[in-house]
Amino acid sequence: MDYQQFNNILRKYNIKEISEDTYSQFRHFYHYLIEENNKYNLTTITDEKDVYLKHFIDSLLSIKYLNNNSKILDIGCGAGFPSVPLAIYNENFKITAIDSVNKKVNFVNNACNRLKINNLSAIHTRIEDLAHKSEYRECFDIVVSRAVAPLNTLLEYAIPFLKVNGLFIAYKSLNTDEEINQAKNALKQLSCSIFEKITLNFEEIESNRTFLIIKKEKTTNKIYPRIQNKPRKQPL
Repeated sequence: MDYQQFNNILRKYNIKEISEDTYSQFRHFYHYLIEENNKYNLTTITDEKDVYLKHFIDSLLSIKYLNNNSKILDIGCGAGFPSVPLAIYNENFKITAIDSVNKKVNFVNNACNRLKINNLSAIHTRIEDLAHKSEYRECFDIVVSRAVAPLNTLLEYAIPFLKVNGLFIAYKSLNTDEEINQAKNALKQLSCSIFEKITLNFEEIESNRTFLIIKKEKTTNKIYPRIQNKPRKQPL
């Protein structure tokens, strides 16, 4: 995908176009991703066009909900999505990415060093552990996640990291009505609410993308997130 094609798609989804220098960083990141994927199996999506659409542009579809100087946490970042595209797109974002798989965290940090991305750092940790550390708890403006987990589980992971009035943006591709219904108790227990639900037709990949924007309303009870993997095993 060339520079003009990339910008044409961004404009189509009301995202400000990027400079040639920024596009060059996406190019370098793509080549490094493929190079390292041959060693570490970081992603099953490797076709160039698919990476640009399903990883890069998909990651940027949430950009309109982020303020210029947002402090952002990406939980379950995998090979750096959406955190790396967001960091490349806007150097004013301050992004922390976390994952429990060390090879993926190492890849993200090495990619940042290689591309001189200075506004993103990745941490190898379990979400439950980091959320109970005072320097990370309730200090982020935005939490994002493309992690494959039901909403009631994701909420317990994400909300403790947010400042009051902060937003959790959950990237979803399937019908979310059932997930929202199952998450009613989690929303209540974690003092947050569905602020907005945005569904768009991502025509280039013939799929719908839904963003659930959840707003935190009060300080989170210190018992959350529960330890011993309870958010997954026994969702609220």
